[in-house]
Amino acid sequence: MTEPEEWSTSSNDAVKIALVQPGPKEVTIIHEFHPNFTYSIFGDEEVIFGYQGLNIDLRLASHDLRPNLDIAFDRKFKDVGETKALDIKETLETWLPPTAFESPEQFNNAIQNDPSAKNFRPPGQMINTYTIKDRTFEIWRGKMTDLAVQQILKRMQIFVPFFIDGGTYVNLNEPDWSLARWRIFFLYEKLAQPPTPTASSYSLVGYCTTYRNFVIASFLESAPSKKDADPFSMSSDPEKLPCRERISQFIILPPYQGHGHGTKLYNSMYASFLADPTVIEVTVEDPNASFDDLRDYCDLTRLRQIPEFTSIRMNTTVSIPKKGSLPTAQILPPGPLEALRVSQKLIPRQFSRLLEMQLLSLIPSDSRNSFYSMSSLNALRAKHNPQTADKEYRYWKLLAKHRLYIHNRDQLAQLDRLDRIDKLNETLGGVEADYVRLLLQMKAGPSTVEKQEQEELGSEDDVTDEKDGDENGVQNGSATLAVRHSKRRIIVEDDDEDEEDTGPPYKKAKS
Repeated sequence: MTEPEEWSTSSNDAVKIALVQPGPKEVTIIHEFHPNFTYSIFGDEEVIFGYQGLNIDLRLASHDLRPNLDIAFDRKFKDVGETKALDIKETLETWLPPTAFESPEQFNNAIQNDPSAKNFRPPGQMINTYTIKDRTFEIWRGKMTDLAVQQILKRMQIFVPFFIDGGTYVNLNEPDWSLARWRIFFLYEKLAQPPTPTASSYSLVGYCTTYRNFVIASFLESAPSKKDADPFSMSSDPEKLPCRERISQFIILPPYQGHGHGTKLYNSMYASFLADPTVIEVTVEDPNASFDDLRDYCDLTRLRQIPEFTSIRMNTTVSIPKKGSLPTAQILPPGPLEALRVSQKLIPRQFSRLLEMQLLSLIPSDSRNSFYSMSSLNALRAKHNPQTADKEYRYWKLLAKHRLYIHNRDQLAQLDRLDRIDKLNETLGGVEADYVRLLLQMKAGPSTVEKQEQEELGSEDDVTDEKDGDENGVQNGSATLAVRHSKRRIIVEDDDEDEEDTGPPYKKAKS
């Protein structure tokens, strides 16, 4: 009897993605790689049944992402009753555009003899260009209402289930007024010498999609009259409405990861948001740990170029009452902090974390105790008076715990006082350890940050599983702690939720 394993193939191994371009004689592969995930397409087990020697080759033109699917195998399982080999073509028809299913010969001919390829330019407007090791890269920003943008996105959306855990496609069938909220940022390498006279000089490196969440309250406040205060009137231009720009999908293709392209793309996007008067804040949709690191690195590096940020110090002369509220407004006056946060269009939680990292970096390692070894951090800081540094560390912990308490108020209310204190201390230890890790990586440079994990959004690994979550420490780079109490799971965390972020970073707690 035939064993099922003989006819089962890992879909992650079977699928092979290639970026191609015309060559002197035939189509040439310039990069080849496998997907990270295929469960959205082939099921949770990521296994394809019914074939031996299976190869699923997905080739895409490196400039406009024209796709071609080629399925080959040595043997196919003969149907036995209801047991059949998976129809791979039918399975992929819902994920790829119809042009992907033309014959390999048609595809090769189209790539090798496309006279329009040499005139290809990424759709939209070029917003930045940079050079790495004598290679030139360009970042272009396009609107989702642009048909040329839609065509490329339709072809490359397959990267979403392949490289974003839990990612979903952008719905291009929405009405124009809804699509107008979306932007896409393309990152291309521009080749100095195309391989043939008719070949394109562009090759895709990565891309990011964003969309605008309109902030109606700000629109109403700025409207000169009640007549002008209807954000949904036909005369209102959606592009002129105040909004929160939300980063949705962020992908750097595997061959280009670990070379600083993620930071270049993120920083270029953020510069465009800062220059756009309609953008009030920049948020992120379900970031995973790797993107959080990239974001923290870029945001903190940018803030450290602002004297008003680097000059911030805690007022450690403030008396801390034994009972009652922590006088956060006296330790860190909220007015200047809020003005700086607003000017940099950071959400409150993200600004608070960056400020905590900066203040922690000023405290000598021998004045505190973290999960990480601090000896290598000495180079990050100037020498301090030990007694002053010890006091700074005490105030830093109080401020950080105050923020974590506010963030987890509802969960902590379910614990008694001693358990609440223990959980806050444990969570703070995880947060501090994560900050130290990031500060060390920042000293090493952006490529080190990007090499830690792949740059993508939507990872489910960052969501604490209430059944099987880690109870004892830092999970996947984000500080997450859980405890059992009264047969219930209590989650105390410093998570990545942007939507519930409101108010200044260090507000005085209510009595």
